[in-house]
Amino acid sequence: MTTPRIIRSFTQALGLLARGRFEQRCNDDLSRAIQALEEHPEEKAKATVTVTLELTKLADRIDVKPTSKVKLPEEKGHPSTAFWPMEGGLSVQHPSQADMFAGPRDAAERHSA
Repeated sequence: MTTPRIIRSFTQALGLLARGRFEQRCNDDLSRAIQALEEHPEEKAKATVTVTLELTKLADRIDVKPTSKVKLPEEKGHPSTAFWPMEGGLSVQHPSQADMFAGPRDAAERHSA
Protein backbone atom coordinates (compact mmCIF):
# COMPACT_ATOMS: atom_id res chain seq x y z
CA MET A 1 0.00 0.00 0.00
CA THR A 2 1.33 3.42 -0.94
CA THR A 3 1.29 6.39 1.36
CA PRO A 4 -1.23 9.03 0.27
CA ARG A 5 0.20 12.30 -0.98
CA ILE A 6 -0.66 15.05 1.50
CA ILE A 7 -1.25 18.47 0.00
CA ARG A 8 -0.47 21.44 2.20
CA SER A 9 0.25 23.98 -0.54
CA PHE A 10 -2.44 26.31 -1.84
CA THR A 11 -0.91 26.42 -5.31
CA GLN A 12 -0.72 22.60 -5.49
CA ALA A 13 -4.38 22.32 -4.50
CA LEU A 14 -5.31 25.01 -7.01
CA GLY A 15 -3.66 23.03 -9.80
CA LEU A 16 -5.71 19.93 -8.92
CA LEU A 17 -9.12 21.61 -8.80
CA ALA A 18 -11.41 20.52 -11.65
CA ARG A 19 -8.47 18.50 -13.06
CA GLY A 20 -6.49 21.66 -13.76
CA ARG A 21 -9.29 23.47 -15.59
CA PHE A 22 -9.90 25.86 -12.69
CA GLU A 23 -6.27 26.98 -12.67
CA GLN A 24 -6.56 27.66 -16.42
CA ARG A 25 -9.70 29.70 -15.79
CA CYS A 26 -7.85 31.76 -13.18
CA ASN A 27 -5.03 32.32 -15.68
CA ASP A 28 -7.58 33.43 -18.29
CA ASP A 29 -9.27 35.77 -15.78
CA LEU A 30 -5.91 37.32 -14.89
CA SER A 31 -5.11 37.81 -18.58
CA ARG A 32 -8.48 39.50 -19.17
CA ALA A 33 -7.87 41.86 -16.24
CA ILE A 34 -4.37 42.77 -17.45
CA GLN A 35 -5.60 43.36 -21.01
CA ALA A 36 -8.45 45.56 -19.78
CA LEU A 37 -6.01 47.64 -17.72
CA GLU A 38 -3.60 48.02 -20.65
CA GLU A 39 -6.45 49.17 -22.92
CA HIS A 40 -8.01 51.52 -20.35
CA PRO A 41 -7.78 55.17 -21.43
CA GLU A 42 -7.26 56.60 -17.93
CA GLU A 43 -3.85 56.90 -16.25
CA LYS A 44 -5.13 55.04 -13.20
CA ALA A 45 -7.51 52.07 -13.28
CA LYS A 46 -8.20 49.03 -11.15
CA ALA A 47 -9.29 45.45 -11.83
CA THR A 48 -9.93 42.66 -9.34
CA VAL A 49 -9.64 38.90 -9.67
CA THR A 50 -11.27 37.09 -6.76
CA VAL A 51 -10.73 33.39 -6.12
CA THR A 52 -13.00 31.71 -3.60
CA LEU A 53 -12.71 28.18 -2.33
CA GLU A 54 -15.79 26.83 -0.56
CA LEU A 55 -14.87 23.85 1.61
CA THR A 56 -17.69 21.56 2.71
CA LYS A 57 -17.30 18.62 5.09
CA LEU A 58 -19.35 15.63 3.96
CA ALA A 59 -18.94 12.76 6.44
CA ASP A 60 -15.30 11.68 6.10
CA ARG A 61 -14.31 13.88 3.14
CA ILE A 62 -14.00 17.56 2.26
CA ASP A 63 -15.34 18.85 -1.04
CA VAL A 64 -13.74 21.98 -2.47
CA LYS A 65 -15.82 24.12 -4.82
CA PRO A 66 -13.80 26.87 -6.54
CA THR A 67 -15.10 30.08 -8.09
CA SER A 68 -13.28 32.89 -9.85
CA LYS A 69 -14.70 36.33 -10.56
CA VAL A 70 -13.21 39.23 -12.49
CA LYS A 71 -14.17 42.86 -11.97
CA LEU A 72 -12.79 44.92 -14.85
CA PRO A 73 -12.08 48.63 -14.58
CA GLU A 74 -15.05 50.86 -15.13
CA GLU A 75 -14.82 53.39 -17.90
CA LYS A 76 -15.68 56.90 -16.94
CA GLY A 77 -18.55 58.28 -18.92
CA HIS A 78 -18.50 61.60 -20.65
CA PRO A 79 -18.96 64.66 -18.43
CA SER A 80 -22.46 66.09 -18.25
CA THR A 81 -23.45 69.14 -20.27
CA ALA A 82 -25.93 71.65 -18.86
CA PHE A 83 -28.96 72.49 -20.99
CA TRP A 84 -31.95 74.67 -20.26
CA PRO A 85 -35.42 73.85 -21.58
CA MET A 86 -36.58 76.52 -24.01
CA GLU A 87 -39.55 76.68 -26.36
CA GLY A 88 -40.01 72.91 -26.48
CA GLY A 89 -36.28 72.26 -27.03
CA LEU A 90 -32.93 72.60 -25.30
CA SER A 91 -30.45 75.49 -25.17
CA VAL A 92 -26.92 75.69 -23.79
CA GLN A 93 -27.52 79.37 -23.04
CA HIS A 94 -29.09 80.22 -19.69
CA PRO A 95 -32.30 82.12 -20.48
CA SER A 96 -31.53 85.02 -18.12
CA GLN A 97 -27.89 85.53 -19.15
CA ALA A 98 -26.46 87.27 -22.20
CA ASP A 99 -24.62 85.05 -24.70
CA MET A 100 -20.98 86.06 -24.36
CA PHE A 101 -19.80 83.40 -26.81
CA ALA A 102 -21.88 84.47 -29.82
CA GLY A 103 -18.79 86.09 -31.32
CA PRO A 104 -18.19 89.65 -32.54
CA ARG A 105 -21.26 91.49 -33.68
CA ASP A 106 -21.55 93.39 -36.92
CA ALA A 107 -20.69 97.12 -36.46
CA ALA A 108 -24.08 98.19 -37.88
CA GLU A 109 -25.81 95.90 -35.37
CA ARG A 110 -23.89 97.51 -32.44
CA HIS A 111 -24.82 101.07 -33.45
CA SER A 112 -28.49 100.32 -34.02
CA ALA A 113 -29.00 99.02 -30.50
